[in-house]
Amino acid sequence: MKKTAFITGITGQDGAYLAELLLKKGYHVVGGFRRLSTLNFSRLDELGIREKIKLVETDMLDASNLIRAVQEVKPDEIYNLAAQSFVAHSFKNPILTGNITGLGVTNLLEAIRIVNPGIRFYQASTSELYGAAAESPQNENTPFKPRSPYGVAKLYGHWITINYRESYDIFACAGILFNHESPLRGLEFVTRKITDSVAKIHYGKLKYFEIGNLDVKRDWGYAKEYVKGMWMMLQQEKPDNFVLATNENHSVREWIETCFNHIDRQILWEDKGENEIGRDVKTGEILVKVNPEYFRPAEIHDLLGDYSKAKRELDWEPHIKHRELSEIMLKADLEKQANPKRS
Repeated sequence: MKKTAFITGITGQDGAYLAELLLKKGYHVVGGFRRLSTLNFSRLDELGIREKIKLVETDMLDASNLIRAVQEVKPDEIYNLAAQSFVAHSFKNPILTGNITGLGVTNLLEAIRIVNPGIRFYQASTSELYGAAAESPQNENTPFKPRSPYGVAKLYGHWITINYRESYDIFACAGILFNHESPLRGLEFVTRKITDSVAKIHYGKLKYFEIGNLDVKRDWGYAKEYVKGMWMMLQQEKPDNFVLATNENHSVREWIETCFNHIDRQILWEDKGENEIGRDVKTGEILVKVNPEYFRPAEIHDLLGDYSKAKRELDWEPHIKHRELSEIMLKADLEKQANPKRS
């Protein structure tokens, strides 16, 4: 008998890739989406799966809406990927972020508790929980110290997931995923902003781009591999929390240099801090400028994940890391710039 999976936040990067994966595994997939003035199903369309999914309007702030959705869908598994997920935006909209990204998790868990406590639940936690971490690399036992309203809201969602697991015996897993990217990543995220900008520079559509802190380091993996880890967590005998990461980290500066290297251009950095610029070594053109407006009020400088527990207990490990990931994303953006009507 076919399993049914309910994915909140299905219009996002992870939601689209997870839906694709579950469809291949024979699931009936239902996607929850938030009603906006302009609906955006572009990622589902890009993967060619929109018509294979039942779409249900959901509101993470409305517990009654979620109860009705769970009653209607009758899912075997729920993957909660809905969130206000852009960290910089959370500083400007902390209350909205707290309500959706934090309290929304409780609303969904309550729906499970009321309708069917036997539903298996996945909560999308994040490396932003660690914030100014006291140790490196970070694992499931590293103390949390979030540095943004987004991180704080996610921390509430993480702990309420554990609380419902322990209080109501709900099969609830939290995946502490470090940064994971893909060609479906939104342009507001730094990795995709860079690959999109480098592609535009390559085709003469942009002279330079502006960036924030060049020296922050992140552990970047491939989203398609990470959604498989989400599914694997819900197939275990017992629910638990797992870090998914690559155990490598690289700075924004390195990501920029690697992307330009893919198109045979080399960056020479000049000046420091807010005045730093990146020039093309051969032509002297300015290709990158630092703009302090993109700095966070409270920055996280160094995140590095230890995925050894996931490897040991789930048999999960990443295969695509920094250089290959940047190449995959840049190739996709080069194709979009070369063939804009197809993108």
